[in-house]
Amino acid sequence: MSAKAISEQTGKDFLYKYICTAAAVQNRFRYANVTAETDFERLAKEHPWLLTERLVVKPDQLIKRRGKLGLVGVNLDLNGVQQWLKPRLMRETTVGKAKGILKNFLIEPFVAHKQEEEFYVCVYATREGDYVLFHHEGGVDVGDVDAKASKLLVAVDQKITEDAVQKQLLAHVPNDKKSVLASFIVGLFNLYEDLFFTYLEINPLVVTADGVYVLDMAAKIDATADYLCKAKWGDVEFPPPFGREAYPEEAYIADLDAKSGASLKLTLLNPRGRIWTMVAGGGASVVYSDTICDLGGVDELANYGEYSGAPSEQQTYDYAKTILSLMTREKHKEGKVLIIGGSIANFTNVAATFKGIVRAIGDYQVPLKEHEVTIFVRRGGPNYQEGLRVMGEVGKTTGIPIHVFGTETHMTAIVGMAMGHRPIPTQPPVAAHTANFLLNSSGGSSTPASSRTASFSDNRAAAAAAAAATSSPAKKVKIGPPAAKATNLFAKQTKSLVWGMQTRAVQGMLDFDYVCSRDEPSVAAMVYPFTGDHKQKFYWGHKEILVPVYKNMADAMKKHPEVDVLISFASLRSAFESTMETMQYPQIHTIAIIAEGIPEAHTRKIIKKADEKGINIIGPATVGGIKPGCFKIGNTGGMLDNILASKLYRPGSVAYVSRSGGMSNELNNIISRTTDGVFEGVAIGGDRYPGSVFTDHVLRYQDSPGVKMIVVLGEIGGAEEYKICQAIKEGRVTKPVVCWCIGTCATMFSSEVQFGHAGACANQASETAVAKNEALKAAGAFVPKSFDELGDIIKSVYDDLVGKGVIVPAAEVPPPTVPMDYSWARELGLIRKPASFMTSICDERGQELIYAGMPITEVFKSELGLGGTLGLLWFQRRLPRYACQFIEMCLMVTADHGPAVSGAHNTIVCARAGKDLISSLTSGLLTIGDRFGGALDAAAKQFSKAFDSGMLAMEFVNKMKKEGKLIMGIGHRVKSINNPDMRVQILKDFVKQHFPATQLLDYALDVEKITTSKKPNLILNVDGFIGVAFVDLLRTCGGFTRDEADEFVEIGALNGIFVLGRSMGFIGHYLDQKRLKQGLYRHPWDDISYVLPEHMSM
Repeated sequence: MSAKAISEQTGKDFLYKYICTAAAVQNRFRYANVTAETDFERLAKEHPWLLTERLVVKPDQLIKRRGKLGLVGVNLDLNGVQQWLKPRLMRETTVGKAKGILKNFLIEPFVAHKQEEEFYVCVYATREGDYVLFHHEGGVDVGDVDAKASKLLVAVDQKITEDAVQKQLLAHVPNDKKSVLASFIVGLFNLYEDLFFTYLEINPLVVTADGVYVLDMAAKIDATADYLCKAKWGDVEFPPPFGREAYPEEAYIADLDAKSGASLKLTLLNPRGRIWTMVAGGGASVVYSDTICDLGGVDELANYGEYSGAPSEQQTYDYAKTILSLMTREKHKEGKVLIIGGSIANFTNVAATFKGIVRAIGDYQVPLKEHEVTIFVRRGGPNYQEGLRVMGEVGKTTGIPIHVFGTETHMTAIVGMAMGHRPIPTQPPVAAHTANFLLNSSGGSSTPASSRTASFSDNRAAAAAAAAATSSPAKKVKIGPPAAKATNLFAKQTKSLVWGMQTRAVQGMLDFDYVCSRDEPSVAAMVYPFTGDHKQKFYWGHKEILVPVYKNMADAMKKHPEVDVLISFASLRSAFESTMETMQYPQIHTIAIIAEGIPEAHTRKIIKKADEKGINIIGPATVGGIKPGCFKIGNTGGMLDNILASKLYRPGSVAYVSRSGGMSNELNNIISRTTDGVFEGVAIGGDRYPGSVFTDHVLRYQDSPGVKMIVVLGEIGGAEEYKICQAIKEGRVTKPVVCWCIGTCATMFSSEVQFGHAGACANQASETAVAKNEALKAAGAFVPKSFDELGDIIKSVYDDLVGKGVIVPAAEVPPPTVPMDYSWARELGLIRKPASFMTSICDERGQELIYAGMPITEVFKSELGLGGTLGLLWFQRRLPRYACQFIEMCLMVTADHGPAVSGAHNTIVCARAGKDLISSLTSGLLTIGDRFGGALDAAAKQFSKAFDSGMLAMEFVNKMKKEGKLIMGIGHRVKSINNPDMRVQILKDFVKQHFPATQLLDYALDVEKITTSKKPNLILNVDGFIGVAFVDLLRTCGGFTRDEADEFVEIGALNGIFVLGRSMGFIGHYLDQKRLKQGLYRHPWDDISYVLPEHMSM
């Protein structure tokens, strides 16, 4: 949603902080907030003026006409305010149809004034600009301001002036007040623009000799502009409409939505309700709510909400568990139903999102059964068959009644089933699997011949005329801006640029081109400013092709003059700039803007520029559009299985226009099942101000010979559908128009509900879906009784046209085939391939990183530390606490042993040679081996073998001496029995205290007694100690079998301890040399013995 209401206090706070005007604005920041928790003594200390001035008190909860309702206390002292609040604060009251609790009040200074000093001013946004309304008589009795007020339209990109305000708005204002009011209104309008307001009303605005007083204020701001206005707005709280409580679950979902690229919405209507919904898609969510209300379920409808935009499994899980938690808190005598519905997805992997829902159902299976919940599922889109299968399986395993349906079932049929109005099929039809559509049976690699190039109903003359009209724009570069927008947007030769690295969408377009038997791909190039110019690999049927990618738009346009369409996947933050740049190039005549959440002020500037240039805009907030057999925008129409199932590879006779992208795909399905198919379809987008409107496309379809009938899926909010009525009445549109406006349920709700699309909100009676449907029917459009009947009406009109000979159906030709991508075939479980790698320690694929089966959050909650983490990653076990501590101690004692040892020396020399950290560290690590640092494994192996064979310590020493081998882990250059190594002593004390048994360590200490008796420095050194102690740890901690423990020693795990620990020291030496700025090292001559070769010295 874009336009969101803010509290009066927030609105005034913005005004007082940021308005710039010569008028003296009085009582700045003089307001106090009162709730049930307010301490009036403390409030008076914080706002001393409460004790010295007369006061006004009123609820601040988005209630209109408070004065008329007796909800304003006037001219009171603080005690009077408290008395006035007693019968009202936290009491239920009725405002219109809405019942709610009065819980938030505002106290302000009372302003004594005369009636003639009250004025009315309002600024609100429209498509063409912003209107300023002014009336010289304000106050509670202002009446119908739309009819009475003077109006000034400030067009998009124009500036307001005091002169224009005085001339057009202040004609009936006394002369002594004109200058002050003009200055204030200009300042107010500039504030409105700067802070991205969409509505700002002050009534009354009082002007006295002292200055200007803002008494009552109502406002809405464009919430999508948060990234632009955050510094000024701060953290804005958007209160719910009066009559609807603000639930913490709604705030939780709103927070998820804000952090996600997907769309997640939740509004609680009746938490005690029996009917709950979990619907995918902004348009579909409205249709399901409509159908529930049409069937008499308005009082039992618990929630409104939607999830869309390909949410992740975790996001869907979080959304689903929130709804399941809410619906299992209070039992209903008739049990409850959950409707998991949706239209046919364009790009969301249905199976992937259903995994999150299935997880949530599994978690809540006990309360779901206790509350007698029955679940109905209907969905289509990529991999929906697998999603439905998984959903059906969870019903069988949990015992929860779950009924699943696919695209063979009308979208809202499950509502009638859930509410007992239609029977539940015992054996629902099974739709063909995705693979059945896509596997290539021909075996050929060439582009197949086209199955059809024109609509079934086109005669040759019409087809020729259409071809002539459509073929030239794609090949020809426009010299200047066109006089009018193109009637035909796409042709078989249309070439496009794609802004953004959307490889999946581009591949989908190329597959569509191939199945439509286009001669060349429709994507000429891509623009992506975050990389250099390069080529991106794609498939064209069986072959691989390269599509150029450019860093900047200018290069792409210059090298591809045949391009006339831009498809913009730019983010909501960059879409405005990139679109405005695109419109500088006269060759572009159509731009599709996919991003949702572009501020309305930016969209209106785009529309204005496009109108000046004669450019067609589709979007923002759209999936795009499709012209079967010719061209498709991005992800429109979904994947190839849906393209082929809905016969979108060749043109039909029916053209449609919709706001919703998901519902446009549902229309593809409905039209393909009831007629000869789609000629063209466009989703104009769900924003309040789409780049093109319904009539733009309806009139194009009227002028297109191939279109024989038109379908419009309208929506609550706005007045564009009335232009269709006018066009039908005036005879401008003569082809049959089937139209249905969704959102009929809105008039049944007691409080305002903002639906999934930003534009789906009625601001007056004429903008309701019910009023529009009635007007369309009266104008002569074919209007069904509900969305349930839309397919029947379309079929009836189509059959009538066939009967009259207007449409002549042709024989269906089997579509050409396209090879399936390996990744998608694997997703569908059609193929298998041995993995190149196997891993068992870490999995990063899910929502959360997993170490050896333990989620990273659990790793931190359990406080495993570095030792425990190493245990998971190296030994695949959760080790005992003492074992984790021992590992950390080993890392600490092996971290460094001074700069003289070979590893540190190498690291220092490398660092001083100017090498980077990685090179210097590697240089030091490469010295580790049997002679330096690598004795841990060797010591463990030697001592273990001797001990396990039953050899006495003396026998082991004698054996090694006889074989002429060193005992690894014995001996030290500096330390001795008389000068012990404190590192060994620290480790020995810990091991003796905490380890269950130390058999190998005791054996090594016996060996040490023998060796030190011969030479005092032949002690068990730190490498040897760690080696033997680690063997004891692995063998006695209880986590490993004997074979597993021996295997870890054999594969070199213990040397890893020294490598990891000493890496810390090496890095320290590297940083030390850099910090000390040491120069290139050269070894001194006097430390080198120069000798001649042996044969020469003799």
